[in-house]
Amino acid sequence: MTETVATDTNAADTGATTAIEAHDAPGDSVLGRLFARAASAPEAAALTVGARRLTWRELAEAIARFAGAVGRTGVAPGERIVSLAGNSVEAVVAYLGSIAAGGIAVPLPSSLHRDDLARLIRDCAPALVVVDAASLDAVAGLAAAPVIRIGDAAPPSATGDVIGFDDFLGRGDPATRPVARPLEAGFNIIYSSGTTGVPKGIVHSHGMRDRQAARGLFGLGDDSVMLLSTPLYSNTTLLPLLATLFHGGHVVLMEKFDAEAWLALAALHRTTHTMLVPVQYQRLLAHPAFGDHDLSAFRVAQCTSAPMALALKRDILARWPGRFVEVYGVTEGGVTLILDATAHPNKLHTVGRPAPGNDVRVIGEDGREVARGETGEVVGRSPFMMTGYWRRPDADAALRWHAPDGSTYFRSGDLGAFDADGFLVLQGRKKELIISGGFNIYPGDLEAVLLAHPDVAEAAVVGAASARWGETPYAFVVPHPGREIEAGALREWANGRLGRIQRLAGVSVRDGLPRSPIGKILKTELASDPDLRSVT
Repeated sequence: MTETVATDTNAADTGATTAIEAHDAPGDSVLGRLFARAASAPEAAALTVGARRLTWRELAEAIARFAGAVGRTGVAPGERIVSLAGNSVEAVVAYLGSIAAGGIAVPLPSSLHRDDLARLIRDCAPALVVVDAASLDAVAGLAAAPVIRIGDAAPPSATGDVIGFDDFLGRGDPATRPVARPLEAGFNIIYSSGTTGVPKGIVHSHGMRDRQAARGLFGLGDDSVMLLSTPLYSNTTLLPLLATLFHGGHVVLMEKFDAEAWLALAALHRTTHTMLVPVQYQRLLAHPAFGDHDLSAFRVAQCTSAPMALALKRDILARWPGRFVEVYGVTEGGVTLILDATAHPNKLHTVGRPAPGNDVRVIGEDGREVARGETGEVVGRSPFMMTGYWRRPDADAALRWHAPDGSTYFRSGDLGAFDADGFLVLQGRKKELIISGGFNIYPGDLEAVLLAHPDVAEAAVVGAASARWGETPYAFVVPHPGREIEAGALREWANGRLGRIQRLAGVSVRDGLPRSPIGKILKTELASDPDLRSVT
């Protein structure tokens, strides 16, 4: 891949076409591969959302129209374009069209509280904002930028400069070429989930995204069908979406996850690949109609985003066709491990071994690498690392660990240990480490014991303040459907299997645990739960 200079999307072109021509984008880039596919297989299916299906020609033309409209709006290369919308054809077009226009795409969660949304919009200072009807009121007055509304233009009573999405696309001619950007230039900004603090803007470069999408780890090709059902602002969705488009496959994107609808779509489209989070696998396998749908076309089912219970992995291996692959990684990049569970059923308690190109190590509190089998913080480096946090040099510095040879690694914030075969066993977040009486207690060890109980479906352990020990472990559990758990009896059962220092001070039984939109347990909420006040 070679670095190119920026071109002007407003420049006259006597050979203008209705879409960006394949030779105008680097062939080994995400956009280059997309437009090449549109030229070679224009009528093949590229993107399906609900009842709408775009061919590769239609997707390329929509992206070109959006990019051309952005250029005529006066957005300069490198400026940010925010999208705040649920999963839709328009949201995908806006994301890819923003990048084709030379902008940096910034998809934001539509579930954010207005104060949090205001903070992120101030942080990225967008030149353009794309919203759907549900989010229009949320952005009112927050951004000093034109607002593009998916669907019709806003009603006359709405304030601000609001343009209907179709009207915006119809403003003049489509772009005839993408705005070329250096490989180190920003492709998108993904804000961290904020499960452990204030969200930070993670900047992915063009080069990083192109290399990431090109990987052949999961057997994607032009006959692949990728079914996705997590939000478009999450890297859990964006990474497989970009990879599928790069390899010429068909992306089926659900507007909102529903277990029964997912199963029907998987059978209807002869789905070959998916990326799901653990709670979605749990709901799919528990659905009474799971066995009624033909999933035999599956080649690879992937899981990421949150730890997965051992029993759930075993259930997938027993009942789900094709390979099951767990992907452990961080949105910042540099630390990716792959567990091919089908090939290594005896390693289900781990998250696998480093993916190709990833150098993953474990370091102690003194900043030195620890021996295999010892617990420490997981760090890593690879060709798939972010440029840095948006306008946060302090956070950049805190993220980095430097090896004795001067190489830079990213800290994951997770604690783990490599076993004798080089598979990583996770033991929780570093910030969630419980220090009781001067001893380190790893929540993951305690959660594994609780999940071994036949009645426990989910478990989360946090530290509760203790006058005697400083901190002491406290558990929140969710029973399997149709089963009951008596908190005292479970505590006694677990403590009989834990070391003296690890013993639980209490157990609370809940119908569910607080989760982020992509399924991560929000331990920050549990840590402030009123039940912890009773612990002494």
